[in-house]
Amino acid sequence: MNEPELSTDPLTAADREALLVIAANTIARALLTGARRIPEVGELTPRLRQPGASFVTLRRDSMLLGCIGALEPYQPIGLDVAEHALAAAFDDPRVPPIESEDFEQMTVEISVLGALHELSVVDHEELAGALRMGKDGLLVVAPGHRATFLPSVWESVSDVDEFLAMLWRKAGLWPREWPTSIRVFSYEVDEFADPGPRSLTLTLPATPEPSSR
Repeated sequence: MNEPELSTDPLTAADREALLVIAANTIARALLTGARRIPEVGELTPRLRQPGASFVTLRRDSMLLGCIGALEPYQPIGLDVAEHALAAAFDDPRVPPIESEDFEQMTVEISVLGALHELSVVDHEELAGALRMGKDGLLVVAPGHRATFLPSVWESVSDVDEFLAMLWRKAGLWPREWPTSIRVFSYEVDEFADPGPRSLTLTLPATPEPSSR
C-alpha cells in the first residue's frame, strides 16, 4: 500500500499555533485523566487534515524529556503531532515519563518534515561536502542500521564531521564507515516551539473551518 503523499502547502502562523495547542492538550489530558486520546479528524482544520510527518521534542531547560517522530507521512499532520506528543511525553525509552511539573515548565518543539531527498554520494567526504550546516536533517540507512538527526542537532556540534560521527554512532556504525549498500537522505523541517511556562489545563482548540462538499 502506498504511503499518503506529503502535503506541500506551507503552514501558516495559525496552523503552527494550532499544532502546538494540539500537542499540549493531548499531553495535558493524559496527565489529568489518564486518557491517551488524540483528536478526531473532524476536529482539525482542513490544512491539518493533510498528510504530514513530524517530530515532537520536549525539553526542560537543557534536559531532554522526550523526542519521538516519523520521517514519512502516514496520517494527517494534526494526528501525527498528537500521537508523537504522547509518545515523547510518556514512551521515549531513553527517559522517564514526564510529570505535571515538567509539563508546566517544558518547551514543546514541533518539527514538520519536508520530503526526503536521497543524496548521490559515494563516501564520507562527498557527503560532508553536500550537507548544509544548520539546515539539513539527515537519515542514514544500511542493513541492520538506521538513524536520523534533525537539523536542530547542528546547534550542539562544532562542524560537519562531528555531526556525521555522532549520527553514525547512533546508527551503530563506526564513524566514516561506508557499507556497500548504505543510503543517505537529507530533509528540511519547519520548526516552531512554545517555550512555556503553562498551566496544566486544556486549551480550547480553534473551530475548524467548514469543509466544502
